[in-house]
Amino acid sequence: MTALAPAMQAYFSERLIAQRAASPNTIAAYCQTFRLLLAFAKDRTGKPPSQLDIAQLDAPLIAAFLEHLEKARGNSVRSRNNRLAAIHSLFAYMALQHPEHAASIQRVLAIPHKRTERNLVTYLAEPEVDALLGACDQATWTGRRDHAMFVLTIQTGLRISELAALTCADITLSTGANVHTIGKGRKERRTPLIPATRKVLKAWLKERGGAPTDPLFPTNTGRHLSRDAIERRLARHLSTAAQTCPSLNAKRVTMHTLRHTAAMRLLLAGNDVTVIALWLGHEQISTTNVYLHADMTHKQHAIDRTKPLNAKPGRYRPPDALLKFLEDL
Repeated sequence: MTALAPAMQAYFSERLIAQRAASPNTIAAYCQTFRLLLAFAKDRTGKPPSQLDIAQLDAPLIAAFLEHLEKARGNSVRSRNNRLAAIHSLFAYMALQHPEHAASIQRVLAIPHKRTERNLVTYLAEPEVDALLGACDQATWTGRRDHAMFVLTIQTGLRISELAALTCADITLSTGANVHTIGKGRKERRTPLIPATRKVLKAWLKERGGAPTDPLFPTNTGRHLSRDAIERRLARHLSTAAQTCPSLNAKRVTMHTLRHTAAMRLLLAGNDVTVIALWLGHEQISTTNVYLHADMTHKQHAIDRTKPLNAKPGRYRPPDALLKFLEDL
């Protein structure tokens, strides 16, 4: 066995788990990154992962892997940057443990992150929300489960990881009804439930039964729904909803879109972005400001309050030949 395998094992056990106390989500994401990287390196070098050396994971191979993520796997630039962040973390650790590979490691650490475009967030309008919720067949157990799951997400804006991890005990339906979550960065929060959501969850919990530690939204076998399973359920209901609400066909809707929808509903109701940031569990207000850019209503109100410019229509004509020459370049 080469130095790479024990170094990677020590990185997970010593650095991520023992020293940083990384969350299960972080560890799972990093594991997936290195599974993809080692499979790519195996195809390139013909060697099994346990026989790969640190020097073989050089900068050209890492750069080729990042290009493979975008072109072959169709990953976004943001996903590509997340994979690179995991690789940088591993190589920074190996730089301390294996100084004999310092030159090769530094070239990998020098690979830059790509700049990303910040697009406007996609969210569902009220008719689209109604169509999605109406697409859940409440004559079936899975339809009632999915309906309750989407109602909760659209009202509270939970992340898909938070939603999948919920247990029956995380829902409080008495005075001060709320849902309890431990979200990104291990931030604990309680999000209030409005009466309509409380009514839906009360009916679901009555049907659901089970112990307090059981999953709130289980599979048919009683286990937690995976993220992929939740996204598949959403896609299935969206296909049905699009038949009555064609505007859904023009949008790429994921569970994170439902989180955006919750934020936009709060914003359109007149709530300040600081309140929305607390509601969503954002650490920085700048993260929440993207919803201000997506809302045309606030922009229209702003332009309505401004004084019209006293400007005459027409094209600017330079008064001088030299200025005209510079303008025409």
